[in-house]
Amino acid sequence: MAKYQSEREDFSRPLRRVLVGLLVLLLFGLFFLWRIDSPRVERFRSALVDRFVPSFEWAMAPVTWGIGIFDDFQSYSRLYEQNQQLREELRQMKAWKEAALLLGQKNARLLDLNHVRLDPLLTHVTGVVLADSGSPFRQSVLLNVGERDGIRDGWATMDGIGLVGRISGVGRQTSRVILLTDSSSRVPVTVQPSGQRAILSGDNSTIPPLDFLENGDEVRPGDQVFSSGDGGVFPAGLLVGSVVLGTDKRLRVDLAADYQRLDFLKVLRSHELQPILDAGGLVASPPIQGPPRPPVTPEPGIEAEAGASNG
Repeated sequence: MAKYQSEREDFSRPLRRVLVGLLVLLLFGLFFLWRIDSPRVERFRSALVDRFVPSFEWAMAPVTWGIGIFDDFQSYSRLYEQNQQLREELRQMKAWKEAALLLGQKNARLLDLNHVRLDPLLTHVTGVVLADSGSPFRQSVLLNVGERDGIRDGWATMDGIGLVGRISGVGRQTSRVILLTDSSSRVPVTVQPSGQRAILSGDNSTIPPLDFLENGDEVRPGDQVFSSGDGGVFPAGLLVGSVVLGTDKRLRVDLAADYQRLDFLKVLRSHELQPILDAGGLVASPPIQGPPRPPVTPEPGIEAEAGASNG
């Protein structure tokens, strides 16, 4: 067996050398053939290429297909990276847009607060809403103004459009606002143009009902509701909202204030009322004091008649 392998190696080794030599000679021949600049050799080269190159197309097809797949994969990878970059840029642009819209809305609310027409005797303090209770049983917000800013209990608060609530609890640097929607809120209001008076009663809903209407038949959906000033709870003439008909067939008020976006509130400093010292003076005026009347002296005839009658 070992002898057979040695004989085989002795035979194959010279054969490999011969084949390698022939291949080298062929390559050298092709090299020199391609280097010769002659019309006849050029025609031979063209005929050689036309004869053998098309025959290798079937062998090159898998290579071409693989190269195409590789190029497509690289193109897909580049497109995927560009798509991810564009998505990230779009996400950032959306975030910037939302931030710009939020700043624009806050700016608009501040401008609205400055443009609200109020009683010239009423001054105000603008506060920032720090927190919202968000409780189904308590409707209130916390402001960043308090005793240091001169805030007092009971003062009315507004946003850029309408009445929001009243101050109920004042700290050194903060104060709490009870909203009109709170179940403990009761506000005397006037419905225009009918002039009907009612009580706006909070019920923890966004459209509180109107109670104790004088004549409900004269009130129509769409009528404007203002604070009446009765009881001294709120100044008169503050916009509250408009009348709507609820699903329970009760007359309710669609509040003018935007309770979903309470960022800034205007606290109204109610002017102090003059104390009434003489309540009767409101009903009847005191008698007019004229000059004193001269004493009446009776005539002589009248005095004699009076004496005779007495006698």
